[in-house]
Amino acid sequence: MTFLDFAKTPPMGWNSWDCYGASVREEEVREHALFMSKHLKPFGWEYIVVDIQWAEPEAKSTKYNQFFPLNMDEYSRLIPAENRFPSSKQGQDFKALGEYIHQLGLKFGIHIMRGIPRQAVHQNTAIKGTDKRARDIAMNNICPWNSDMYGVNVDLPEGQLYYDSLMELYASWGVDFIKVDDIAYSRLYDDAHKKEIAAIRKAIDKTKRPIVLSLSPGPAQVKNGTFLQDHANMWRLTDDFWDHWDALYCMFDRAAEWVSYVRKGNWPDCDMLPLGHIGIRAVDGGGGDNWTRFTKDEQYLLMSLWTIFQSPLMYGGTLPDIDGFTLSLFTNEEVLNMYHTLNYRRQIYRDDNWVVWEGRSDKEEYVAFFNIGEANLDIPRDLSDRFIGESKVVRDLWGKKDIRLEEQIVNAHGALLIRK
Repeated sequence: MTFLDFAKTPPMGWNSWDCYGASVREEEVREHALFMSKHLKPFGWEYIVVDIQWAEPEAKSTKYNQFFPLNMDEYSRLIPAENRFPSSKQGQDFKALGEYIHQLGLKFGIHIMRGIPRQAVHQNTAIKGTDKRARDIAMNNICPWNSDMYGVNVDLPEGQLYYDSLMELYASWGVDFIKVDDIAYSRLYDDAHKKEIAAIRKAIDKTKRPIVLSLSPGPAQVKNGTFLQDHANMWRLTDDFWDHWDALYCMFDRAAEWVSYVRKGNWPDCDMLPLGHIGIRAVDGGGGDNWTRFTKDEQYLLMSLWTIFQSPLMYGGTLPDIDGFTLSLFTNEEVLNMYHTLNYRRQIYRDDNWVVWEGRSDKEEYVAFFNIGEANLDIPRDLSDRFIGESKVVRDLWGKKDIRLEEQIVNAHGALLIRK
């Protein structure tokens, strides 16, 4: 078994960032896990991911408290803030939370930053398995937007030992998914983080635990596509994706650019779904505590693109108060059957008003018509003849009904996802 076997279909789950930024608390994680187990697990949703700065006791929002002391163990490894995660007291760390999530039939994920804690370097704390200390392996290739870490010199055996001890700790917590940030792309260092990606891959493999590896932020570079396939299950194609049409429009370019790298175990990542109730403790990007600014048509378009491209689906909104429309997007069996069974997909047409994708499974053929223009439009006859052929009765997956294609109007910023 290789790491490609850890994610044979695109991962689906919930991530805390779009709701809570760096400040999610244990009771909120448990509440979301319970909802997912009851309402989404039967549809393939399974990951509960605690995003950034779970080691930061005073995190309040998406805005970081720069240079703030973090919870850390004797081997320079971050551990959960006990005031936010009470079950982590007395050396339990994330074990109890992981066990709770597993008991619900779900999988547990965490976010980490690339590198070794800045405070470990300043205090020159120990590294498990060696007499070398934090300052001996640190590199000054720091993150430009978060002050928590220094890079790790993995050319040194002790640098690899640090990542080995980190992944050993996470495996002992029952972690099934790790999102590593400040590593997939860097505006400062270009490809300099490849060595740390390789070191993390090696460290995960040593644990013998099937941990899915996700790399952030984007935009990942296509020139590194094969390298990313060889080391990770997911990698981000964009910086943080929020609920703006311009950002959604740009994803057509990113998806078309990366589609040849999609395969079982490798899922280029269009980023989280900023749908439903988001921004509860956000001060930037998401526009504050609100419901998604995407129209319903734009939400259909987004979900149609993410599913026919087979991006991972990581929901960023709240679950306990989810509205019926958003829930319907996540529980449509016909769309999810396409999503889980495709073995081929590509963009086949684009002009100023239309983008067309096709996808195929062993038994079915699918076409998505995306209206990227500013007016409601009939599907042009030449496109329907070209991509559907003589049969004009097709299956509307979102509507769960058979339709005649020549009678369909696709709203501006909307989509029609059909099975031929």
